[in-house]
Amino acid sequence: MRVFQMQRISAIALVVFLTIHMIVVHYPPFHIDFDQIIIRMADPLWKAIDIVFLFFVLMHALAGAWVVLTDVQRFSRLKRAFAGAAIVIGLIAFYYGTKTIIAFQPPV
Repeated sequence: MRVFQMQRISAIALVVFLTIHMIVVHYPPFHIDFDQIIIRMADPLWKAIDIVFLFFVLMHALAGAWVVLTDVQRFSRLKRAFAGAAIVIGLIAFYYGTKTIIAFQPPV
């Protein structure tokens, strides 16, 4: 899949996820506080939603960084190294974020 297609797909997904986030978290009557967030994070469905949201945010950001690094000039070794580092950082961020979301357990 081409990078610009990944960017467009992730942008559409982000619009959906951000709309859900804004409605559920910030607008009445669904405005929630930290106690309700703790309860919500105990639900596996919300954990899955957060993980997919994290995936699309990282995919969108890294695809954008790739386009910036490779757009104007010839694709040099330095740009390839930066792009590789961005992919590794993105994978580490996804692993750490997913591990944090899955490990979250509400206090008893």
